[in-house]
This record gives sequence, C-alpha cells and structure tokens, in this order.
Amino acid sequence: MKKAIVYLIIILVLASIFILAYGYSAIYKSSLSSESEIFVIESGQGVKQIGSNLKQADFISSQFVFETYVWLRRAQSRFQAGEYELNKGLSIKELVDFFTGGNSLSKEQDIKIIEGWNAREIAESLEAQGAINNANDFLDKIKYYGSNTNGYDFLADKPAKFSLEGYLFPDTYRIYKDATIEDILKKMLDNFDSKLTPKTREDIKKSGHTIFEILTMASIIELEVPASLDRRMISDIFWKRVEAGMPLQSDATINYVTGKNEPSPSLDDLKVDSLYNTYLYPDLPPGPIGNPGVSAIEAAIYRTPNDYWFYLSKPNGETVYSKTHDEHVQNKFKYLK
Repeated sequence: MKKAIVYLIIILVLASIFILAYGYSAIYKSSLSSESEIFVIESGQGVKQIGSNLKQADFISSQFVFETYVWLRRAQSRFQAGEYELNKGLSIKELVDFFTGGNSLSKEQDIKIIEGWNAREIAESLEAQGAINNANDFLDKIKYYGSNTNGYDFLADKPAKFSLEGYLFPDTYRIYKDATIEDILKKMLDNFDSKLTPKTREDIKKSGHTIFEILTMASIIELEVPASLDRRMISDIFWKRVEAGMPLQSDATINYVTGKNEPSPSLDDLKVDSLYNTYLYPDLPPGPIGNPGVSAIEAAIYRTPNDYWFYLSKPNGETVYSKTHDEHVQNKFKYLK
C-alpha cells in the first residue's frame, strides 16, 4: 500500500512538472499565426473527442494538455456545439474560452432538458449550457409565471401559489443564443400544450383528476419507475393508496424535500416534517416534484388495474409486486438484504 502511494505521488509530481514545463506555453501563449479554419463541435461530443479533433486539425499540439486543462477549469459541461472560426495560433486557454463563451458562428444552440428534472436542475443546466446567465433568475421567473395562466388553458387548475414545476416539458429545444428566459419558457409551455392532445385532456377529465393532480402523480412515477412497462401498474398502486388514504411512501418525494438523490433515504430523512414527505402524510404531495415526460404522464392517466398494493425494485431493475405488507417485507428481505 505504501509503495502504491509513493508511486502515485511520483506520478502526480511528474505530471505537474510536465504541465508546468511543457503545458504552460501550450495553454497560455499564442503564436503569431494568422491562419484560420472552421472547426465544428457536434452536439453531444465530449472533451476527449473534441481534443482529438483539435489535435488532428493541428489546432493543439497535445490532446493530453488540452483535456487536463479543461478538467482543471471544470469546463467540460460548458462547451457549446456549433461552428467556430479559429486562428491556428490560439492557445488552449483561448480555445476553451472561445468554446465556452458563445462564440460560434451559429446564432442558435440546442438545449436539452432531461425527463424528471426538477426546476432547479433545469435552471442549473440552462446556466451551464450558456442559455441563461443565472439559474436563480429562471427560478424567480417560473414563480412569477406560475401566478397566472399566461393564455394557457392547461394552467387554469393549477393553484396560483405554485410555480411552473411539472409543466416544463423535457425535450431538446433549438433556441436563439440571445433568447430570454421568457422565450425559453414559451417554447417549453407550447411544447407541453402540443403534447396534451384533446383526447388526453378529455381522458384526464374522465379520470376524475385535474391536470395538476395528474402531473403531480406523473412526476413521482417518472422518478420512481425507470421501466416504462411497470409505470401503469405502479400508477394503479399509487392511485389506490390515495383513494384508501394510505401514504404513497415514495422515496422520490423525500429526495425532493432533502435535495439529495438517494435510492434509499435515511431514517432521519424519512422523519422530515414536510407535506412532500409521503411517508408521513397520505394523499398526493402539494404539487409536482419534477417535470415528467409523455410516458409518465400517460401512466398517471391510464393506470393498469391490478391486485397489488406494494412493489420494490430489485438491484437489476426488475419490479417485484406484493399484495400484502407481510409479503412485501418478505420480498424486501429476499431481494434487498
């Protein structure tokens, strides 16, 4: 063990010397070259692929130094896809500044919103993608927008005190680089409006629930049930619990309260006094805990009737259903010990 630590220290020292001796000029110093070419970063490309492409195009002399510098700057998530007109004399620092500063020739960019993300996660991602300047500005705006319908009829049954959490439809959006937060929100709400077809709206009415209630349930299903095939089954379990006055006991709602991302919340977490704690309080939580996609929304509407009241997910992702609490406890001991 001691030898391994010594070797590790030696490697780190050598790497530091290399960065200082060889990497300094590559990172910070520009040459006088005036030659320029178009360089393209494709959507979804990682730093390794970008570094390889830069090396092949002779923009950098060392892919290792480039990747190391990006890692030290923690700039991996801030690279923006697009076309760039680059001078062959740019240093690595200048290249990274260029790629993260919104300097592509394109006036548009793609932003990606993942299914299940809550509003804060969306806001932080938009800031990291360079689509907005400040995550808190986005959060403030969805609170303000949440206080009225803004012409969207699907917001009519949403209590005014709640933000647009649940309605920020997850998708990949093409926006202008100078788009305002209002522009981005309009794209999300317009997309949600198009996904909520007339038939879907009519079926929600037939279910006896409001759109807001459906989204609240769908947001839980989105985070609780990764496998789409199980979602409608578990939707029925959850709705039966609501109707029977039983707690939902959703770990996802606990994580929403604590801000954690734990597969199994601690005993202390389960005691947190919040209406979003569905271990302590029966019925649905006050509002959505994230922004669900189509599959989860449909599962909340079109539940598959069954005789089960409990379920658990095995380590391999398979769902095990139980009709009684005793059977559920036995399954937990059998599959989760």
